[in-house]
Amino acid sequence: MTKLFPDPPPPGSPLLAARPANAVRSFLALRKSANKQFLSEPGPTADELDQLLSIAARVPDHRKMTPWRFITFQGNARQDFGKALATIAGRKPNAESRDVVEAAGLLLRAPTVVAVISAPVDDGRTPVWEQELSAGALCYNLLLAANASGWGGVWLSEWITFSEEVDVLLGLKPNERLAGFIYIGTATASPQERIRPDLSGLVSAWSPDVPD
Repeated sequence: MTKLFPDPPPPGSPLLAARPANAVRSFLALRKSANKQFLSEPGPTADELDQLLSIAARVPDHRKMTPWRFITFQGNARQDFGKALATIAGRKPNAESRDVVEAAGLLLRAPTVVAVISAPVDDGRTPVWEQELSAGALCYNLLLAANASGWGGVWLSEWITFSEEVDVLLGLKPNERLAGFIYIGTATASPQERIRPDLSGLVSAWSPDVPD
């Protein structure tokens, strides 16, 4: 088995509060999602995917609720799921043949696809919103882990993330919803840098001064 990451220390082990690393700073400054049209074989093996998911799960998680889970698609599962998606797409009002064809091929755009399920629990103490944010952090952490391991990746939603029929197909529980699908594979084209936010109008410093 290819070892992608070091083994985690035993629970309770002391960890460094900060790990200054120039390589990590450069990695984050230059991170860019892959183009969904340019992902191909090879993707991670089943063992490598398990390692990526383990790293992805190292996210902030108030009260250790683990308010998320994964559904993975590799090999023929992508095509089989696509057939079911095509059936769902064909039942939409005003559906066209191209919609059905596109639905069938959605998960075939990458060799590995991971559906991230947000599964918050309303325990009366831990805000559901915090748990949903944890699921979002999980998606991003999975992208970072895949990218750092040599694969391209992209986090997509599309209509399949918001379809009740797809929820049923995936066996989602009433408290669960899709956070999105993470596509992972080998990038066959380099993505281009996009316009980044201008922070000048997005950052403010709080002041205790209250206007009259």
